[in-house]
Amino acid sequence: QERRVESGGGLVQSGGSLRLSCKFPTTILSVFSPGTLAWYRQAPGKQRDLVATIASDGATNYADSVKGRFTISRNNSRRMVYLQMDDLKSEDSAVYYCNFLNDHTYWGQGTQVTVSS
Repeated sequence: QERRVESGGGLVQSGGSLRLSCKFPTTILSVFSPGTLAWYRQAPGKQRDLVATIASDGATNYADSVKGRFTISRNNSRRMVYLQMDDLKSEDSAVYYCNFLNDHTYWGQGTQVTVSS
């Protein structure tokens, strides 16, 4: 079965930084490499929102709320995607998930990010 394993979350003060990591341990490279990868987040009582994407050619896109503060990257050989989060704000607090942009069949457990003001 497909899996996504997110890590790197935690409690941080406003203005601080965190680096999230996500591994796709069961996805074969021929599927992983051409896929557009994404980070999502879900705050309590809210829908899951798209935060950032990275295409196979490295092109990136960000939600307006995180532009200039978050950076998405990927390592195909390791089947990993990362999210560097700087200048964190309380509104960034959420559970963060990784996935393919166009395939949501499987989800991981996510990693909790809590930003204290």
